[in-house]
Amino acid sequence: MIEPIRPMKIHVESMLLFLWVVLMMMFASGATADDAIRPDSLAFPIDCELRETCIIQNYVDRDPGPGVADFTCGPLTYDGHKGTDFRLIDDITMLEGVDVLAALDGTVIGLRDGMADVRWTPETDLEGRDCGNGLMVERTDGVSVQYCHLRRGSITVRSGDRVSIGQVLGQVGLSGRSQFPHLHVTVRNPSGAVLDPFDTRLQDATCKFSDRKDLWATLDKDDYQPGGLLNAGFADHVPDYGLVQAGTADQSGSLARDSDALVIWANFFGVRTDDIIDLLLTDPAGRVIAQSSHQMTRNRAQQFRATGRKRRGDSWNPGTYTGVVVLRREYDIVSQTEHRLTLE
Repeated sequence: MIEPIRPMKIHVESMLLFLWVVLMMMFASGATADDAIRPDSLAFPIDCELRETCIIQNYVDRDPGPGVADFTCGPLTYDGHKGTDFRLIDDITMLEGVDVLAALDGTVIGLRDGMADVRWTPETDLEGRDCGNGLMVERTDGVSVQYCHLRRGSITVRSGDRVSIGQVLGQVGLSGRSQFPHLHVTVRNPSGAVLDPFDTRLQDATCKFSDRKDLWATLDKDDYQPGGLLNAGFADHVPDYGLVQAGTADQSGSLARDSDALVIWANFFGVRTDDIIDLLLTDPAGRVIAQSSHQMTRNRAQQFRATGRKRRGDSWNPGTYTGVVVLRREYDIVSQTEHRLTLE
């Protein structure tokens, strides 16, 4: 006689096994999606030396309102900014060619090229092409990385191409809504929400990072620069800011003892309200021949300052002149450098 309960028992066990398998598959699928927010999943996306030939100018804006806050609650961002800006020091560095590298494996799902490398002004209508020349790469789990402001004609891939981490995608440019040569990188999860690669958690008001979760394989919060020097040099007059941005303002190689003036100039990024910029120029005997101190009245993405002295007499004394450039914030020195010029 067949016992009626036995088939039911087998059926229940089978159903439980089936449900367990389904749950495991769902969990595995969720883990794959969450792979987007595991540490070490993004490679460095640009072939430059951080703090040498490039700096990080802006981060994702973590403030949901009209204010701004980067992942440290600092001001290195602007309202609504959805990515990380890797800035080159000047235009010369851009023209020498700096490669943009794939930060993850994936497929190119869209690109644009052909826009000129020119500085954007508020009068320029980009008609929704703020990204300039760029592309987007999507991983198999739906995580995507968008690369913006590439140099015209430099993109090396096409839509539909498969790319690998570290592969050259193009070069850094000045296209789109850009006022300095830089690479803008936006990371999105499978649902399309923006991820801050320096901290994927929801921001807390106290900016505590003991349980921070970043995506970078080689970057961490210690690479955060709260401002600093972009470039500096000597000239025989206060240089035009366009030359400073271009990287051609430094006249150290051409100054002579009969130069009309000696000027030390410096260009900074991430300057904050009440920061102080000090410039000092000394002669070969160590005497101060020019100095200035400037207190900032508001936050500035970039700030240029210069000081100097006109020649008195027929020529400058021979020897080495020293220019000291300092950015101070409250009681701390954010950046300090010395530049030397020898006149024979």
